[in-house]
Amino acid sequence: MSKRRGINYWEYIRVEGLLALQSGMHEDESSVSNDEVLFITVHQIYELWFKLILRELENVRSVFRQNPVPDQDLASAVRSLRRCVAIFEIAAAHWKVVETLTTRDYLAFRDQLIGASGFQSAQMRQIEIILGLDDDKRISCAGEGTYKDALNGPQGEISPALARVEAQLASGPSFRTALYDWLARTPIDGSSEEAHVRDYTNTFLVSHEAQARQLIEASGAALPQMDRELLEKRFQRDIDQARAFLEGHDLKLLPDQEQQARRHARAALVFIESHQDLPRLTWPREVLETTLALEQSMVIWRQRHARMVERVIGRRTGTGGSGGVDYLDATAQRYRIFDDLWAVRTLLLKSDLTPSLSRPEDYRFRVED
Repeated sequence: MSKRRGINYWEYIRVEGLLALQSGMHEDESSVSNDEVLFITVHQIYELWFKLILRELENVRSVFRQNPVPDQDLASAVRSLRRCVAIFEIAAAHWKVVETLTTRDYLAFRDQLIGASGFQSAQMRQIEIILGLDDDKRISCAGEGTYKDALNGPQGEISPALARVEAQLASGPSFRTALYDWLARTPIDGSSEEAHVRDYTNTFLVSHEAQARQLIEASGAALPQMDRELLEKRFQRDIDQARAFLEGHDLKLLPDQEQQARRHARAALVFIESHQDLPRLTWPREVLETTLALEQSMVIWRQRHARMVERVIGRRTGTGGSGGVDYLDATAQRYRIFDDLWAVRTLLLKSDLTPSLSRPEDYRFRVED
């Protein structure tokens, strides 16, 4: 009696099916150049990476849509975010493979791509949506009404790409929304009362101004009077911007409840970053750190994409009618999602000026008697 064999490697990952997908618009690869197969393969790899990123971001979002968020789940969210960072870092390096194409190599098959554009990657749009990119930050590509219009089928019908995006939009609030809601529930020095949060914010701003004054004295003592006055103006601008940020001067158009929640979230950012060494704030701080790392890795991936395009074909109009390099550079500049997490880095204080806590025991390890 023959022994039943296990599954083969090539069966498990469906090698034959994968290797049959690089023919582009041709029946098979016999009439496709090595250069075009390279181009197709790298972009297929990107779509596979994007699939993995979306799965991890679904996990992260699900963690923060809980109320309350269990402390032990923060580690799971951080692991998923770190995996996304690693994928984007590797994906950025893949552009180097595309750069092995010369301009003439690419132009030999570029005409076949007219009408197609990386802008039409539904999974990249899904990543932006689940993270929380605001629609008003989106940049028009080839003059279409909205980014969704570029995903319509040839006759205006709903394409598989558009169906994916619509499903993502219908899946619920973004990770950014869930993260900010979690921050808005975070106790500040043991309390979530609005008056208490305001007192903490005011104490922090006093220390922030004191640090600025110290820096003026330290760096301006040896400067000519004119330069010292300019230095003082710059530091006063920093002081004013810190107060405007924590008091929510930019939030005046939001409903009162949303303003309060956003101010609390910003105070929580300052609180977590300033007291990150306390045991119960370590994982919350890792969440913030890896979220920033993820956005940074995406920005670098976009910038690397732009430099690859500029190197291979210069500043031509994109195959999908976009502005080419100018469009790619603009997305790297404008497609920023976690503005508050970046902004708070400008405010943080050195340790000896950080306000002390009245209830530090709330954030230490809890040991049962």
